[in-house]
Amino acid sequence: MDNNNNNNQIENANQNENENEMKNLEKKVTKNLIEDYSNLLNENSFKDFSIFVENKSNPFEIKVHKSILSSRSPFFNEFLKGQNHLNKIFLNQFNKKEMESILNSISKQDFDKLKQFDFFLPNSFLINFERTIFEIQDEENQTKIKDKEKKIKRRDKRIKSFESKNQKQKQEIEKKDKENQQMKIEIEDKWKKEIEKKKPKIEIEEKWKKEKLQEWINDNDFFSKMKKGFSAKRDGFNSQNWHKAVDGKGKTLVIIKTKQNFIFGGFTQVGFNGNKGGINDSSAFIFSLRNDKGNRIPAKFTIKQNYAIYSNLSYGPTFGSGGHDIWLNSNLQPGYSNFGNSYNLPNGITYGTNEAQSYLAGSYKSWVVDEFESYFI
Repeated sequence: MDNNNNNNQIENANQNENENEMKNLEKKVTKNLIEDYSNLLNENSFKDFSIFVENKSNPFEIKVHKSILSSRSPFFNEFLKGQNHLNKIFLNQFNKKEMESILNSISKQDFDKLKQFDFFLPNSFLINFERTIFEIQDEENQTKIKDKEKKIKRRDKRIKSFESKNQKQKQEIEKKDKENQQMKIEIEDKWKKEIEKKKPKIEIEEKWKKEKLQEWINDNDFFSKMKKGFSAKRDGFNSQNWHKAVDGKGKTLVIIKTKQNFIFGGFTQVGFNGNKGGINDSSAFIFSLRNDKGNRIPAKFTIKQNYAIYSNLSYGPTFGSGGHDIWLNSNLQPGYSNFGNSYNLPNGITYGTNEAQSYLAGSYKSWVVDEFESYFI
């Protein structure tokens, strides 16, 4: 009996010893596992998850291993379920020392602290599942967009500045163009006035005289088409120049103005032609538009005999043959007027008298040509 009791006691003692050894072994293994996990948690090469603490005074980042964080903490295990793409979270209300203590508790399986951690951690999370990589990317994109907008604004500002400068230059150019245009107009006006002053006055342009000549010539076609083919002031006081202009033109109107302000001339249907000499024209006439006698109104004087005009390259316009009623030399002045030789005198005036010879130009040959013009088609 006593032997049986002893055996039982020995067996119980051995069993207790074995149990104690197993417990010690389990503790040792658990401790080693915890240390291994802790070491693994601290190995940078395995840290694939970032915890960002957005502390205003001192924000920081801690790198951890996602699988260890999930396996050791019920909260993180629940939070990270199905979030395979998640590689970072954001916390607040912690300082770095507190956060490191919490992570150390997770590593060492300090359940009391973990229980406390799981209790208050949800209130500390910026619980926004989208604030993960997507929100970070969005923020990065927003930053890029803002940077781009800033660049665009700077570019637009430069463009605006450039456009402003261009606009200013354009306005200055336009202003200068207007000034130049105005100056051009003023110069043109000035020159027009100067030219107008120097331009020989065409007495035929005086309406009543033009109408009188049109009445005498009685040829509307000629008057509508005629042009000023020669002007002594414009083309030169030279009989050769005059002949080049008028020879062979047919109907020709000649108007002479003297420096003594007499205006007279002649018209021929046939026209002048080089050295042909005397030319018959029964419709030719000479006329007086202005003289020094107030009672001498404009008058037309018809041909009374042959050779109404005389054509010679050394002569200017010559009306009448022999003694010539109107004659200009090769320089187109001086000339003489022997009115009444070939053309009819006014009633009461006798050929060869001073009155006859001074009727057209004021004297026989003491007059000077100021201008003379020839018109033809």
